[in-house]
Amino acid sequence: MSHHIVEARNLQHIYPDGTIAIKDVSFRITHGESVAIIGANGAGKSTLLQHLNGCLYPTSGQIRIGDTLLTKSTLPDIRRTVGMVFQYPDDQLFMPTVFEDVAFGPLNQGLSGSDLEERVTEALTRVGAEHLRIKPPYHLSGGEKKRVAIATVLAMSPDILVMDEPTSGLDPFSRRQLMALLLEFKHTKIFTSHDLDMVLDLCQRTIILHNGMIMADGPTDEIFKNDTLLAACRLEKPLSMQGCPLCSADCATKPGN
Repeated sequence: MSHHIVEARNLQHIYPDGTIAIKDVSFRITHGESVAIIGANGAGKSTLLQHLNGCLYPTSGQIRIGDTLLTKSTLPDIRRTVGMVFQYPDDQLFMPTVFEDVAFGPLNQGLSGSDLEERVTEALTRVGAEHLRIKPPYHLSGGEKKRVAIATVLAMSPDILVMDEPTSGLDPFSRRQLMALLLEFKHTKIFTSHDLDMVLDLCQRTIILHNGMIMADGPTDEIFKNDTLLAACRLEKPLSMQGCPLCSADCATKPGN
């Protein structure tokens, strides 16, 4: 299943104002991997993700999806393989109703009639948003917009799922629902997140970006145990690995401690 492979080779992106957002980034993600790309604000995470389905083109270096080099001519095929959920849902929702937004991609793939209806209903149901189908997107809450944006991508049945801050704006119930959905998705998953507990639960592999460069790429649990690395990259351990500071303080004051 080589078409599930994502490879970046010596990727660099310089914005028109001269800002170097990513520098000489290389990695290879294989079929079925669940990979988190983490880093402090401004590390280059969103810029990197936008290269994976051609929203941005590299200043130098290249992106390959399977054996296909990402170029303007191969972009339509690659976007059928790589589904991208943006950090801000308003960048993704533009139709008069939720149904039409979710139907837009499959409709352009040639689906119609009952097949289209079934595809849209399934995608909305998977994110718990089927009851929103006739609503205008601009009437939705931030969390509802996020769920609908995810449904627009799931409706395309992508082989590779790319998500920028997928739990941002979600309430605890919706967050758990999304995590369960991601666990069900057996193909390749790549996402950025400041929700490091989600990263710990869902990703066997983590890549740390810092100032546009890869500082670490390895097993998630090992990376989160490296206090020196995390501090250098302005990151902290997931809350579930930090322990309770109040309990620690109580223990320190007990006799014999």
